[in-house]
Amino acid sequence: MSTTLILKKPSEFRQGIQAGVAIALGYMPIALTFGLLAKSTGLTVMETVLMSLVVFAGASQYIALSLIAVGTGVFEIILATFILNIRHFLMSASLNEKVENEHPFKKALYSFGITDETFSVSAIKEGTVTTGYLFGVISVSYASWVVFSGVGHIIGASLPSTLQEAMSVALYAMFVGLLVPSMKKHKKVIILAALAAILNSLLAQLISIGWAIVCSTLVSAIVVEFFSGKLERREGEHHEQ
Repeated sequence: MSTTLILKKPSEFRQGIQAGVAIALGYMPIALTFGLLAKSTGLTVMETVLMSLVVFAGASQYIALSLIAVGTGVFEIILATFILNIRHFLMSASLNEKVENEHPFKKALYSFGITDETFSVSAIKEGTVTTGYLFGVISVSYASWVVFSGVGHIIGASLPSTLQEAMSVALYAMFVGLLVPSMKKHKKVIILAALAAILNSLLAQLISIGWAIVCSTLVSAIVVEFFSGKLERREGEHHEQ
């Protein structure tokens, strides 16, 4: 009597969860740190979790904390978040060419969960990316970010007050840690960071800190991108000759 072994292929949603576990593990320390910093900035645990639920964008949330810490207005924070996340338009447009045909409502729903990491995992998947796969990747990543933001805040509440105050320094240390590796690789980033710092220092004497950050970010990005593009075109023409 022969025995036939039938291997059932995991569902697309389950495959997405399996692919997203690595992202969830990577989010854990960042979300815990965010929760700790949110506590030191003065946010309640509900506000911290709500921000992670609604925004779900690590860099934007860290910048929002730094802006809240210096007393920036709501509109400036929203505008800074929008500028920082403009790249998501490009990522969504790129991913739209790879996903299966689906109702616009479902596309709008899972597009909320597109981050740098979920985009990368989905973009390198062979073949068409199904809706179930995307929901799997995003759900496990989203859950990790939200849950550990709250856990980080609760842990922060149990720390001594002196250590909680010291955590505010960690915010600036984190930004330096993100910036320095990029500065080592690209001269453009050094120029961009230096120009933005100079502009921000000058504008902060004339307008509010929040608007100074928004304006210096926009102006420095436009100026550096304009001149670097011009330089690249000139070098391209020089090589052709």
